[in-house]
Amino acid sequence: MDGNDNGPARGARLGSWRGLIPLSAAALAAFAVAGGLDAVDRHQKAGARERSAAAASAHERVKLKKKRAAEPKYVVGVRRTGSALVVRDARTGRDVGLPVAAPPGATFQRVASSGDGTYVVASATRRAVTFSRLKLDAKGRPQALTEIAGTSLPGRSTPWSDLAVAADGRIAYVTYTGKTGRVDVVSPTGRKAWTTRSAARISSLSFAGDTLAFVWNPVAAPSRHQVRTLDTNGAPGDLRTSRAVFVLPPGGGPALLSRDGATVVASIVADASTTLRAFSVQTGKPTRDLWKQKAEVDALTPDPTGGHLLAATSDGALFGAKRLPVQGADLSDVAW
Repeated sequence: MDGNDNGPARGARLGSWRGLIPLSAAALAAFAVAGGLDAVDRHQKAGARERSAAAASAHERVKLKKKRAAEPKYVVGVRRTGSALVVRDARTGRDVGLPVAAPPGATFQRVASSGDGTYVVASATRRAVTFSRLKLDAKGRPQALTEIAGTSLPGRSTPWSDLAVAADGRIAYVTYTGKTGRVDVVSPTGRKAWTTRSAARISSLSFAGDTLAFVWNPVAAPSRHQVRTLDTNGAPGDLRTSRAVFVLPPGGGPALLSRDGATVVASIVADASTTLRAFSVQTGKPTRDLWKQKAEVDALTPDPTGGHLLAATSDGALFGAKRLPVQGADLSDVAW
């Protein structure tokens, strides 16, 4: 993988893409309703069926809208020194509880939400990366930090390493040897690794089921950001087995795949402003602009539902659907 094959067409973490996913789900629901109808009287009852499908689709959209969760109440961040985790109230910006100290001989590197008030935290030692689970109580106060047994990885974590957690709990992480990266997907029951000989940064990890998406940024072409996907059910080995989705336009930065795999949301910098833009995976074309600010986005992270995005800009500001009162200038990574 040299970063030049064209597909069909951190710092800290923007906006809300929650309006994109319910549309896809509603369309799938309508398709399922239509596909289950009896083919014998297809012609006689076509009109009635179309009305039924439309009503079912509308009903599904209403249900999805009612179930759509609000933005998370808390932000968990890694101090730039790697010495502690902090929890901040997303509504007031105040710290919640006491900071959580890093394990002896280790520094915190990355954090990602794993749902149910828990977060997966990556810690680095000289020769390995370990993963722990941080649990918050109902008021957002940090509780126990416990190591996730059987998930330690050999390798070097760097400021460019990245972390993502799948819905089933599997953890994806990037380590580096020099300028070449390795992608590991690990759980207490097993580990798979994909490597490459090409010098590149591998960032913006995100899961859509068993598909792991990432942004491939080759050292030889630092302005070229390519979104690629990897089937984590496939055999481990060479990262060349990943598939190119499309090349982000000039100014493209962090980019995440939606939970249904149909949309990529990316930050695009132009004229000193950043736009959060949705692209169709099928066509590679932009479908909607979600957000625009006069600041550069360093990274994006989804909430546990996949319906909201958190971003931090280069000046330390944090954004959900709008700017949050939380400051992230002292944080190297954040999640909610």
